Amino acid sequence: MTYSPSSASRSGTFKIGGDLEISRLGFGAMRITGKGIWGPPVDHDEAIRTLKHLPELGVNFIDTADSYGPDVSEWLIREALHPYPKGLVIATKGGLTRSGPDIWKPVGRPEYLLQQVHKSLRNLGVEQIDLWQLHRIDPRVPADEQFDAIRSFIDQKLIRYAGLSEVSVEDIKAASKFFEVTTVQNRYNLVDRTSEEVLDYCTTQNIGFIPWFPLAAGDLAKSGSILDTVAKKYGVEPSQIALAWVLKRSPVMLPIPGTSKVAHLEQNVAATDILLSDEDFAALDAEGRKAFQSTR
Repeated sequence: MTYSPSSASRSGTFKIGGDLEISRLGFGAMRITGKGIWGPPVDHDEAIRTLKHLPELGVNFIDTADSYGPDVSEWLIREALHPYPKGLVIATKGGLTRSGPDIWKPVGRPEYLLQQVHKSLRNLGVEQIDLWQLHRIDPRVPADEQFDAIRSFIDQKLIRYAGLSEVSVEDIKAASKFFEVTTVQNRYNLVDRTSEEVLDYCTTQNIGFIPWFPLAAGDLAKSGSILDTVAKKYGVEPSQIALAWVLKRSPVMLPIPGTSKVAHLEQNVAATDILLSDEDFAALDAEGRKAFQSTR
């Protein structure tokens, strides 16, 4: 099946911090690195082509992290897109260290976080980071110290807005005493509803919710499943229906499906063309919740 280029602008818009407007369908830049999110990509030229294609498809929100590679993802973004097109928002994250493929360790000491912010500024070639997110709250460092450090990054104008990743509602409220939490990045998809309460809170507070692993559908992606049936009804792939469902779930939802291939990127963006009916949304929602409960 071939996919004609669509535009991420059809996903609608969201304003980070109330004024940084982006298309709701963004791009996650984790998969442009090597296996285990370590080292350079297998196909460097294809990764660069994928990144260069983002503005052409109306994607103006890129999510990355200093730990992707490490540094490789940020380097590639700069190589492909600097000087950046007007309106492009690049979000990055700090707070996880890497010692090898698929190895992630949180470090939340304020001096380390500051060091990583400065490194991301250099890697991306910018004077201020649009959105910087704490990749994980380090349990070995008082949370208030980490939040206070983030407040200082904003005060120093090193970063414009700040967010959190893999947090609870209580974490968001605690951090909000130090700075405005403009985004939350938690794992969420059709069959993983662990962060349902967090998503509902973000929706009421107008906090951008960035679901990572948004295309996962587990057994619902199997042939003959409701996801497969709905996909056939719309003449698209199950993964596109899963993404259309995520987008319809909440107006603050900012999915960032990632890939290192142009064709897959176009397929993801084409999901914004799908007008999922309320009936189909509800049916998928019910089956997704049922699948999630079966894993509890």
